[in-house]
Amino acid sequence: MFIKTTLTAAAALFAVSGATFAHATLEQTEAAIGATTKVTLRVPHGCDGAATSAVRIEIPEGFYSVKPMPKADWELSTETGAYETPYDNHGTEMTEGVRAVTWSGGDLPDGYYDEFTIRGTVGSQLAAGETLFFPALQTCANGTANWTDTSGSHDVPNPAPSLSLVSGDVGHGHGGPAITMGETATLGDLEIAAPFARATLPNQPVAGGFLTITNTGATDDTLVAASSPAAGRTEVHEMTMDGDVMRMRELADGLPVPAGETVTLEPGGYHVMFVDLAGPLSEGDATEVTLTFEDAGAVTLTMPVMARDATGPEHGVHSDHGSH
Repeated sequence: MFIKTTLTAAAALFAVSGATFAHATLEQTEAAIGATTKVTLRVPHGCDGAATSAVRIEIPEGFYSVKPMPKADWELSTETGAYETPYDNHGTEMTEGVRAVTWSGGDLPDGYYDEFTIRGTVGSQLAAGETLFFPALQTCANGTANWTDTSGSHDVPNPAPSLSLVSGDVGHGHGGPAITMGETATLGDLEIAAPFARATLPNQPVAGGFLTITNTGATDDTLVAASSPAAGRTEVHEMTMDGDVMRMRELADGLPVPAGETVTLEPGGYHVMFVDLAGPLSEGDATEVTLTFEDAGAVTLTMPVMARDATGPEHGVHSDHGSH
């Protein structure tokens, strides 16, 4: 039995009939077994023209240690219940957890689009090729849209949003979990994802590292320090435009990570600066960096080294093309 953490209004929900909907889907299509991942439900419209006032996501068995992301002007509630199988969460046995999440009291007009996000861990007992379904219920003034069919068929009118599982492993380094590009590590209320560094030229003394940090909690945090065996010192920098001149400075007081927000470290903006490199960073290699946060603590990341002009993980390692 689920236990609700907040009270909801006692109102009967009725289904909207005769309406045609674009499906509610997940932004992510795959998740790695054993990894902590973000799951984002995309709500493309209302119910037969009516505004959406509530969204509910059911958590499938095999997805545990779930935390939802708050949304401004929406009330957030969770329902907890027992797991069918206990999970080992960093040495602690988890026998129960969040089994459903509801955002309510909102007003999302039919002509607008929004996203609702949770994060959790994929159980290591699952197998590659399996599918996790996240049934969703969208409530509007004139009824509901039920995205709850878990048959896996593409021909049904109300398919449940789903993730395909792929092989994966999240290791553990000094000072916290270690992750590779494409995976997500959880450190308290922080999610650290998609790390990568840019390759350097021979004798180049500095290099840049990039990633995203999402704070799913209600308390602000700050990235206060960084270190790496690849460099004499490692700093957190910001690049800004001063007229027509781009200037770079160290963030002496750290990089704030506000509650409920995502901070992106990317070329041309915030970044990790590796200074006095011990050697060149070559495309296809990897380097480690440890990030320390004021409240959450430390996490060690394995940063794949991408091309010198890479702007994100999707631009990856360049391949050579022969000439004709």
